[in-house]
Amino acid sequence: MWTLAKKEWQHYFGNLTGYIAMTFFLVLCGVWLFFFPDTNLLDYGYASLQPFFEVAPWLMIMLIPTITMRSFAEELKSGTFELLRTFPLSNWQLVLGKYIGVLGVVFLTLLPTCIYPISIQMLSSRGGIDWGATAGSYLGLFLLSSCFAAIGLYASSLTQQVVVAFVVGAFLCFMVYVGVEAVSKLPIFSNQADYYIQQLGLQEHYKSISRGVIELRDVLYYAIIIGLFLGLTKRQIQMK
Repeated sequence: MWTLAKKEWQHYFGNLTGYIAMTFFLVLCGVWLFFFPDTNLLDYGYASLQPFFEVAPWLMIMLIPTITMRSFAEELKSGTFELLRTFPLSNWQLVLGKYIGVLGVVFLTLLPTCIYPISIQMLSSRGGIDWGATAGSYLGLFLLSSCFAAIGLYASSLTQQVVVAFVVGAFLCFMVYVGVEAVSKLPIFSNQADYYIQQLGLQEHYKSISRGVIELRDVLYYAIIIGLFLGLTKRQIQMK
């Protein structure tokens, strides 16, 4: 399983696609945080990374399907999936190996952004940054990205076409993140029904953790979503 995860890392960083995607993410974050007038951290007046944690999920909706789109789709198209099935790996080990590989790439993508809170702390004249809330926000962002990774793997297992896997993955990530909340705001939902529907979406739990309050129900929710989509991916692999 770990060998498969290592293979995923080597495959992703073995060509320019991986480096371009990561560079694109970091450049967009930098431009958003330090150049755009409405989100410029230097004009905020206080030490906060709120603009970063607001825009990062939207960038991850596009970035993570880029990472996962080749995971199974390319294996199926090139015929190497049959070779992969000859390895002494169970279906769960196969899925988890791919998943761990994707999480490694996501972690390496987020790691350089740690320079943002350090820079803000150094530039702050008084008070400084709220490290507790910042740590909670980073945890929430990583858990959210982990859910997107599981969704992207599932999308990749559905088709042999890499582009289709990307489109389906990005669409599913978008719908699970904001689609559920949009549905909850429909006029037909009242008497607290909108609240319960909101709790089914990723965005509500991401906001909760980003406030620096880590509750067990939020962590369990992310674990259930990850387990659900990894289970669906395993079922697709088993069918093939």
